[in-house]
Amino acid sequence: MRVALDPSTIVLIVLALVLGVVAYLKDPGLPWLGARNGLTMLGVVLPRLIPALVLAGLLQVLVPEEVVRRYLGPGSGLRALLVATLAGFLTPGGPMVSVPLLVALANSGASLPVLVAYMTSWSLFGIQRIIAWEAPLMGWRFVVVRVIPSLAFPVIAGWLVAVFYQD
Repeated sequence: MRVALDPSTIVLIVLALVLGVVAYLKDPGLPWLGARNGLTMLGVVLPRLIPALVLAGLLQVLVPEEVVRRYLGPGSGLRALLVATLAGFLTPGGPMVSVPLLVALANSGASLPVLVAYMTSWSLFGIQRIIAWEAPLMGWRFVVVRVIPSLAFPVIAGWLVAVFYQD
């Protein structure tokens, strides 16, 4: 297996090394403490990440590419943007769920405007965040006042991508 060192991976490695050096200069024991804390977080993230990646892979092989291309591919229009917006709204969990799903859709032929509408919707309207955080802390009035004017943003973002970028 070959590990790809894309620019984002290189930036993360460099930042980790720089912060490790800074931590060492502050106290030689801090880098090990930081590494242990990071591995503890891995223990929390990994049990969610593995099924999310398997789910995305299964979706990619179970949903025929032709179906994705027909309904969410290039030229699929406003209906596809609305479906992507609804899917983003309803996708539970954090980026460990939404990003693998996004990758599966992209690999199955979904168009760039649809992918942008989905991710914009998920970012703005994550239902789990609304239920767990916004409504309890800010109240349902705040949620309604924030969500209603924002409903058009994912569709507009997808439409702008369709206008300015070709798939």
